[in-house]
Amino acid sequence: MNFYVLTLFPEMIEQGLNTSIIGRALEKGLLSLKTVDIRNFSENKHNRVDDYPYGGGAGMVMAPGPVYRAHQYVEELIRNEKNTAEFTGGINITGHEDINDSNTLKTNTKKTRVIYLTPQGRVFNQTMAEEFAKDEDLIFLCGHYEGIDERILEMIVTDYVSIGDYVLTGGELPSMVMIDAIARLVPGVLNNDVSAEFESFQDNLLEYPQYTRPEVFMERSVPEILLSGHHAKIEEWRKQQSILRTANTRPDLLEKAVLTSKEKKFLHDYLNKQAD
Repeated sequence: MNFYVLTLFPEMIEQGLNTSIIGRALEKGLLSLKTVDIRNFSENKHNRVDDYPYGGGAGMVMAPGPVYRAHQYVEELIRNEKNTAEFTGGINITGHEDINDSNTLKTNTKKTRVIYLTPQGRVFNQTMAEEFAKDEDLIFLCGHYEGIDERILEMIVTDYVSIGDYVLTGGELPSMVMIDAIARLVPGVLNNDVSAEFESFQDNLLEYPQYTRPEVFMERSVPEILLSGHHAKIEEWRKQQSILRTANTRPDLLEKAVLTSKEKKFLHDYLNKQAD
């Protein structure tokens, strides 16, 4: 899976993602990460990418031109990669002599999904991560200042996504959050692929409690069922714990939770007992 990030701070993206599990996946070629510095596509001698907003107001707005040219450059990169061998590793694209070459700025016939990180977008969740993980290529657009000129957003953005109801200084942190969540769903990225299936938000339920050695820690013991070796009962216990944890901390998820009739009765009995 190939991630492209249009950003004013490529080093922030690379330093954040070239570590731990995602970093190892990049080294193995299971993922690729290419950051594109939008400033390199400015036609201003000072590499300026922002200007005052029409109509007045505080702050600055990112101009459409540099964003458009950066996006076209990435689309051409993707098309070229499709015609050659797949690439691996992380690359910070800076100082290319051909970024303004007319051949480089051809429009790709197949539009790649472009995700704009904004508080105005849909709130990111696990279902969306699974949806995005089906794409081979994803482009992330990181805004700054008061945002990006609306015209270029209308031209290139396919998905408006938020990671929460708050405002950050830029789209770099949200893009890293999304890339991390999506990348771990790519086969082979996690050492144990089962971990990607049975965890928080599986079937719209939070993950069950986890325990490891020692068996007793500061007079607190591991639940006996986990020591029983009875796998069917352990799985039943874990599912029940997921239901209880969701009911107590994220009851909003239960509406779409996937439950058997037996599990629905377990939840119904628990909620009735809590109401008494």
